[in-house]
Amino acid sequence: QVQLTESGGGLVQTGGSLRLSCAASGRTFRNYAMGWFRQAPGKEREFVSAISWSGRTSYADSVKGRFTISRDDIKNTVYLQMNSLKPEDTAIYYCAGATAGSSGSSRNEYDYWGQGTQVTVSS
Repeated sequence: QVQLTESGGGLVQTGGSLRLSCAASGRTFRNYAMGWFRQAPGKEREFVSAISWSGRTSYADSVKGRFTISRDDIKNTVYLQMNSLKPEDTAIYYCAGATAGSSGSSRNEYDYWGQGTQVTVSS
């Protein structure tokens, strides 16, 4: 069983930055693909970014060039650096882990989920 715990959310003004962290339990973290999803009020949970076990990254078009995903396999942690934040980035951000190792954009590919952290961007 893997537990994922997000942190780093908060309130920031338009144009500001936040760094989200997701700490994972378990010795096999390095074999997992890790992803970030977000869910705004009244909307479906959507893909934001993912990183494979080998470090290959992918991003939603809406965040390309602004967000950067990275992982530290020693610390069992994945990060999401978010720059140039916009009000439309406001959502609960969820960390997810996939035992398959590939970094897909579908929720169905992920086996473990965190509880989420709120990100609010004020205009």
